[in-house]
Amino acid sequence: MSGGPVGVAVVGAGVISGQYLRHLGAFPDVRVLGVADLEPARAAEVAEEHGVPVSGTVETVLAIPEVEIVVNLTIPAAHASVALRALRAGKHVYGEKPLALDLGEAAQVLAEADRLGLRVGNAPDTFLGAGIQSTIHAVRSGLIGVPVAVTAATQGLGPESWHPSPEFLYQRGAGPLFDLGPYYLTTLVALLGPAARVAAGARRARPERVVGSGPKAGTVFPVEVPTHVNALIDFPGTAMAATTFSFDSPVNRRMIEVIGTEGALSLPDPNTFEGPLLARGPRDFDWRELPLAGTTAGRGIGVLDLARSLRAGTPHRASGALALHVLELMTTIEESAERGEFRPVASTCPIPEPLPPDWNPHESTLT
Repeated sequence: MSGGPVGVAVVGAGVISGQYLRHLGAFPDVRVLGVADLEPARAAEVAEEHGVPVSGTVETVLAIPEVEIVVNLTIPAAHASVALRALRAGKHVYGEKPLALDLGEAAQVLAEADRLGLRVGNAPDTFLGAGIQSTIHAVRSGLIGVPVAVTAATQGLGPESWHPSPEFLYQRGAGPLFDLGPYYLTTLVALLGPAARVAAGARRARPERVVGSGPKAGTVFPVEVPTHVNALIDFPGTAMAATTFSFDSPVNRRMIEVIGTEGALSLPDPNTFEGPLLARGPRDFDWRELPLAGTTAGRGIGVLDLARSLRAGTPHRASGALALHVLELMTTIEESAERGEFRPVASTCPIPEPLPPDWNPHESTLT
């Protein structure tokens, strides 16, 4: 597969697959060739809706010779096993968050990819959107001097009021830290580099919650994970970050603020691809909005960057190493909260190179 568009197959035809398929179908540098699901009828329905030629089981799409990348949109418990199947079939893998449920599984996926000479990419790719990429360019330009402190928070009352089946979001591998944390922590690592240690505390406000909508409204279900987590994260040589991840707050917040020696930035919600990005200098009385440069195309640009990088022989940005570091960061926060002490983060990862400001997903770069 030396040139031309990169063949892609999607495994997992759930709700999020619609966003991926809509965006990937609009990128000329990839071709979506197959959709697989545990329920072949659902795979067929989704494939027909998005004009994908092949649907069926995982085996069906892995057997398509032109498929080079498998986009793994299965549930978190299946991420590692599906990734390993795809790798052993000779395919590169791009998965939804998290990379795996635990560090052992995640390390196995990366080791197998390395053994086979294949690549692993992983969500979130929101940090490749115009909002966060413009932030990275602003910090690297020296706009706010040297970053010294970060405040980040994602807070709300939890998804059970609107989600018809929220139980899995309160089980192992989820909760506010593992469900929403990847967007914030990936952004911070892309901006500041890998973390070295954390200190954290966590609480579970209630042992049970109640489904608030849909056919299961009124159903009581158990809460297995902390629902409010505070963590202090040390990024060596640069800022300390004070972070909050909560399903217990009546105040909705989605924010990251970076304070530097010469000013401050207020970032857009890192679970989006857009703005606004605000700046404030030491003599400013209010925030001013900065212009954005980059793409707002949405979920799937990480797959596209992987595809283009394969053809160019360059590193891709939403990498397996980045996803592994973020996963270890979350598990170390969890461990620190349980032990009540600073805990080291052993892994590291390359800081992703920013996208060029004129990077355009809708103009082909491949021949």
